[in-house]
Amino acid sequence: MQKRGKKTKSARASRTAKPRGRGTPVRRAAGRKPPAGKAAGKSRRAGRGQAERTLLAAAAIAKATARAQASVRAELGSKSLVAEKMAEDALNEAQELGLLLDDPDDDEEEPTEGPGEENAYFIKAPPLGPPHARVRPAPGIESGKIPPLRVKPTRGASRRAGGARAGGARAGAAAKGSAKDARLEPGGGMPAGPAAHLFPRNLKLTYPVAVRAEGVWIEDENGKRYLDGCSGAVVCSIGHGVEEIARVMTAQARRLAFTHSSQFITREAMELTRRIAALAPGDMKKTGRVYLVSGGSEAVETAIKLARQYQIEAGRPSKHKIISRWQSYHGSTLGALAATGNVARREPYTPLIASTPHIAPCYCYRCPYGMEFPSCAIACVDDLETTITREGPDTVAAFMAEPVVGATLGAVPAVDGYWQRAREICDRHDVLLIADEVMTGVGRTGKNFAIDHFKVVPDIITTGKGLSAGYAPLGAVIARGFVTDALAAGRGYFEHGFTYSANPLSSAVGNAVLAYVEKHGLIARAAKMGRTLGERLGTLMRHAMVGDVRGMGMMWGVELVKSRSTKKPFAPALKVSRRVYDACIDEGLVIYPGSGTREGKDGDHFIIAPAFTITEKEIDTLVQRLERALARVSSGLPR
Repeated sequence: MQKRGKKTKSARASRTAKPRGRGTPVRRAAGRKPPAGKAAGKSRRAGRGQAERTLLAAAAIAKATARAQASVRAELGSKSLVAEKMAEDALNEAQELGLLLDDPDDDEEEPTEGPGEENAYFIKAPPLGPPHARVRPAPGIESGKIPPLRVKPTRGASRRAGGARAGGARAGAAAKGSAKDARLEPGGGMPAGPAAHLFPRNLKLTYPVAVRAEGVWIEDENGKRYLDGCSGAVVCSIGHGVEEIARVMTAQARRLAFTHSSQFITREAMELTRRIAALAPGDMKKTGRVYLVSGGSEAVETAIKLARQYQIEAGRPSKHKIISRWQSYHGSTLGALAATGNVARREPYTPLIASTPHIAPCYCYRCPYGMEFPSCAIACVDDLETTITREGPDTVAAFMAEPVVGATLGAVPAVDGYWQRAREICDRHDVLLIADEVMTGVGRTGKNFAIDHFKVVPDIITTGKGLSAGYAPLGAVIARGFVTDALAAGRGYFEHGFTYSANPLSSAVGNAVLAYVEKHGLIARAAKMGRTLGERLGTLMRHAMVGDVRGMGMMWGVELVKSRSTKKPFAPALKVSRRVYDACIDEGLVIYPGSGTREGKDGDHFIIAPAFTITEKEIDTLVQRLERALARVSSGLPR
């Protein structure tokens, strides 16, 4: 007589040896605790059948429903809010029923559809830890506007049918807590959930999780909508979610996503450089050469090295210094950081960066000489000639400055005559003039480049941000013909490069963005709507803490002061610009805050720079929310 234990083992071996095809382990509902011990295991295997069949059947129905709803959505079109809601409900239902966790104690298998099937998104990989919030691919860029009605995301089975299904209440509770886990907790501790390995810009802040955006609106995972009042970091000039750009990205990725610039050139890069040169001032339109990179810091690094190599090829090898200005920002890489005049951003890395001469900024609100324009005769630009003379004209390669100072001063434009004088001084000493237009280029100030306001042609222009409007990493350096001619006549190549220089995918995106800007007349619109925005922001002067409102086009800065009459700033410890930012986030508005406005030590400001496509009604909404935020912060500050 065969022993029962052996019979059971043999039977199980025979059963598990049967071919299963594309099978996966049986999964159990989230929140259900496995029975302990052999008896519990036998009882579980004997008693699970009917419950699992019911649950799996429900999951299959939900999956089929999701597929059907997707078909309905396709028929009705992506602009249909009804179809969107139906598809979302079906997806939530399918995930709540069908996303079962692996049971590591069970070796039985049930056939499931393979990962290549259309419902593969409903199969969840074995968990690496405790159950956490559901994660699914972010929705693609869709046409139509984000509906103004906020549909709260479903969190767990307990939200449906009163949590009557097995494990529903526990799963619902787990999902409810997971939204908090997806963000960083204050204090810098290691967060739980999906954000556990993310290294954020600030380890002590809690960030909302963005899931979609369109136009000037960003929506987070909880359905809250924020008016993007600063285009991120003054980047998204054409607005979020433009379908034409998404189509180009997809087509280009299929056709040609990458080639190295040392091995090939591409049609996409050639066309983009043609478009960029066409936007440039003066003779750059015909003789300018454009070097493509992946962003602003790379563009500035490129410009610095290009200026140095030009001087070598021109027979002036002792020229190597780059003069820039205090209270400027040129980038995060070491060369760009050396040119940067933001004291706080430089300080930790001072031992690593080259000693670079800086001059006073053109900052009339807080004139470093205590003078007023125009009686000052633009004394600040005279500092350029003084510094060139002091450093030695035979050592200075270039002077670099922002036509409108962005991050560190808050949209401060130069006065009329500044750039004209700078041009004359540079010409007199064989110094290249570099305009850093990473933030202001491609229409942000209402002209192609901010330097156009001053009717000056620099020798080199750096640009970025608006070049791709945030849809892909992209930057560029535009050099006048005589600069690149010197390299061609010398060693014949530029001793410089990046892996993603002239990347065809980014180049295709840049072409699409510039075509969109041209097609819709967005630079002219930036000039027109910029006047409206400036007028509306001028009303903020009714708040005692607002000391100055300045800017041009779609780039405006607001400086905050403790005393308007004395221009005395708030104490740095109060972090006033951050308080205003936080209050704006509560109001559903995103601004770009800054500090160290006065000589890099104290002072607060913020930038308002929405997409060129913003409407007058949205500008009114922006200012109203900003008004409320300023009032809240003002009432909470110490007197």
